[in-house]
Formats: sequence, C-alpha cells, structure tokens
Amino acid sequence: MALTTKLLLRQGQSLVMTPQLLQAIKLLQFSNMELAAFVQDELERNPLLERAEEAPDNEPAIEGDGGDYGDASAENDSSEAGETEWTSESFATDRGALEASLGTELSNAFEDDRAPTPAEHPAASEGLGLSSTSWSGAPSPASDGGEATNLEAYVAAELSLRDHLAAQLTLATKDPIERVIGHAIVDSIDESGYFTEPVAEVALRLGAPVERVEKLLATIQSFEPSGVGARNLAECLSIQLKEKDRFDPAMQALVARLDLVAKRDYAALRKLCGVSAEDVTDMIAEIKRLDPKPGRAFGGGIVQPVVADVIIRALPDGSWHVELNSEVLPRLLVNQVYATRVARAKASDIDRSFLSNCLQTANWLTKSLEQRARTILKVASEIVRQQDAFFAHGVEHLRPLNLKAIADAIGMHESTVSRVTSNKYISTPRGLFELKYFFTASIASRNGGDAHSAEAVRFRIRQMIEHESESDILSDDAIVEQLKKSNVEIARRTVAKYRESLRIPSSVERRRMRGLH
Repeated sequence: MALTTKLLLRQGQSLVMTPQLLQAIKLLQFSNMELAAFVQDELERNPLLERAEEAPDNEPAIEGDGGDYGDASAENDSSEAGETEWTSESFATDRGALEASLGTELSNAFEDDRAPTPAEHPAASEGLGLSSTSWSGAPSPASDGGEATNLEAYVAAELSLRDHLAAQLTLATKDPIERVIGHAIVDSIDESGYFTEPVAEVALRLGAPVERVEKLLATIQSFEPSGVGARNLAECLSIQLKEKDRFDPAMQALVARLDLVAKRDYAALRKLCGVSAEDVTDMIAEIKRLDPKPGRAFGGGIVQPVVADVIIRALPDGSWHVELNSEVLPRLLVNQVYATRVARAKASDIDRSFLSNCLQTANWLTKSLEQRARTILKVASEIVRQQDAFFAHGVEHLRPLNLKAIADAIGMHESTVSRVTSNKYISTPRGLFELKYFFTASIASRNGGDAHSAEAVRFRIRQMIEHESESDILSDDAIVEQLKKSNVEIARRTVAKYRESLRIPSSVERRRMRGLH
C-alpha cells in the first residue's frame, strides 16, 4: 500500500478567546477602584479617548427606571429602561459659519456669556460682586492663567507610629547617644506596636551596653499609645494594667498564664490566682478591654473605602428601585473630530495604523463599559427581586439562592454571574452588602416546604444563644430540637459548624465563663 499526499477541506467550529473578549471578561470582574485605574491608564494611552465630566441634561443616567421590584411577580427588564449612549461622539461647530448665519458675534447673541461692563454693574469694578474672588481676596485662577488651588496640599499628612514615637523620644531625653539608641529601638517596632528585635542584638549592633538599651526600651514603653514597645502579648497587657494601677498579684498570675485563659480553664485559674470564680470573670473582662495591638491606631497603609456599585431604595408602594451608582461609573467619549482631522492630514502608514488601532480600541472600550453596566444592573435587579423578603423583613427571611438560579432567570451563564457579583457592593436600607452575601446554601424543611437559607439559620442560632438563661445553657442538641420545632431540618454537626463560624463557644465553655458547673 502506497502513501499519498492529499489536500482536504474541512469545516469546523472552535471557541477562540480574542484579546478583546479576554479584556471584556476582566472588566466585568473588576471592582470600581480597579476599573477606575484601568480607565485612567487607557486615557493616558489613547489620544482619542476623553472623559465626560458632566453628561448633558437631556441624557438619562444609567439606572433601573424599570427596575422597581415588589413581590416575586415583578418584571426584571430594568436593564433596558434607563439607557445611556456611552459611545457619544464629540462634534465641533464652525464658529465663523454660525456667527455669519446669526449676523452678529456669539458674545452679542448670548448675553450670559458676555462679561458685565462697569457701567452695568459698578460693584464688579469695585470688587464687591458675589464672586469667588470677592470672598477670598485672591485672584481667580482663570484670570491669571494659573492652575486651580490644590486643596489636597492643605490636608495634614497621616502621622505614622514611628514619627509619633520619635517625637516623644525627643522630649524624653536630650542625650544624643540615648536618642540614637532610642531611634534604633523605634525602628524595630512593627505596625502592631511590638518590639521585634532582641535587646542583645540591638546592643551589639550599636556597641552599647545591654543595660542602657534596656533602660531606653523601658522609657519607650512608657510612651503613648499604652503598651507600645512590648516584646510579647503578656508584657503589652502588663504595661497597660500598670498604668491603670490594676497589676496586683492576682492579675500578675493571670497574665502569666494566658494559655489557660485561651483554654477557658477557669478552675485552674481560680487556684492559680487564689480568687473566686466571679473575680476571675471580672479580671478576664478587664483584660478584654485592653488593646492587644496598640500600634494599629496609626495604621500600616492606605485603607480604601468600600463604595457601592448598586443602590436600592424603597418606594412608597412597597417596591424597590434599583439603580447603578453613577459616581463610580466612568463616562468616556470618543473624539471623532480629532480622529477625522488627523486622518485627513498627510500622515505616514505607521501613523494611520496607530490612529486606526486607537479608534478601534476606544470604540470597543466604550461598548464594553456600557455592557458591563447593563450586566451588573441586570444581575443586581434579579437578586433584589428574589431576596425582596430580606430587604422588607430582615435576615431571618433571607432565601436560599445560588448562581444558577440567577443565571437561569436572566439568561446568562453562571460564570458571568460569578464575575459580576465578585467585588461588587450594593447599598440598601439595611446596610452595605457584597452581592455574594445573598447567595447562601439551602437547608431543607421538615414538612417538605420552602427551604431555609443557611444565613437565616445561622442568625437564629445566634439569637437563641444570646437569649439563653444562665440556668438553661443550650447545647447543640437542644438547638437542633428547637430548630426542628421551627420546621428546620438540620444535623447536630451543622449546628456546631455554624456556631463555630459565629465564634460562639460550646455550651461547656459558656458554663465555665459564667461560673457554672
């Protein structure tokens, strides 16, 4: 049998992830701060993109005008109600042609644009008009060609823990050698306020006696915040208790055995401290009021606030109005006029190719941002529709919900819904929640009725334990029985898992904490 070469034509289908599609997927899962950073980079890279600072008055904002949800029968087509033309184009007007058609200059046609003369407004010439310059006494930035005042330049810089301790060290000692040792100790204090380097190493590195380094460390431990410079948790608590004059022998014994406090071994603590069970409880409560990380008040870096992507509000008829937060939505325009001018000019093939790529990228980005906004609104509206009982009555009425239920309802894939709900937040009358908060597992009902949300069951467990009496500490089995009476079918191990996730001790530990046997 001889081998031959043949040409065959076959047709097939394959899924190809284009760079544009990959970028659209990334845009969908970006948080609003990540999206703002990405858009800023694109504005710096693409000369055809520009930011629309203010939308025209006749341009509707992207919001769910049709996204009002009452009962489960509400429609979920809000994404088509409030549409915004994100790909608006910039158009230039021939000023000369317009002035010729009007027969006069534009400054004469539009009185508001013409500056007042001294004869019309004498106060303007005397500096008495109600303007920003008359109130501030400074020339207007626009009048002298300078830039606007930077208000951030007048904001006080954030004080770090190191600067705070260094300022106190300057007042505590005038000896230059002690200041050098003190600064070395301050540099070894971490963000939580703990001294992390052994004293012997600091002394060896500086060539100073260990006793002198110990003395400076004791001086720094007397600085504010209380407990700073401690080498471990016990020393940190001891410093704070000494300042409160509460470091008696019983408290010393308690602080020395924090491992027993963690184990809640109150019987051993009573014997060790030589006090009653009530005194042990009071001593532990006092320790809990201390700060185990005294340096955290100064922070370790910039903390970005959480800003809601979606806002819902109650309407008078009991339904819910869903809209996107316009403050976090980037509004971009494609400068078609600039693109046309450059295209008409004599340019090389490289320049034309660059301009074509910029125009294509700009158009794609504006469309992707529009699609992202519509998708977020569509998913959020369906979540509000299915969890309307939670917004109306509270967490006990949170329904079990998964990604598939939302995806089937709005005709999208589960992965798309997962990306939309990632790092997105919704502002509600009950607080600020991440969209993923509303997706909870379901717990079956005893009589085969509607399932219960795991978050709602967790909330019930917390309420039961908070309202239990001292004479009747609820065990996990007792909680299971009470939940069964409320038509919730749940296993004991599930109750234990939910209780531990709420950081609630077991019934045995709760009895020990209350001094019961």
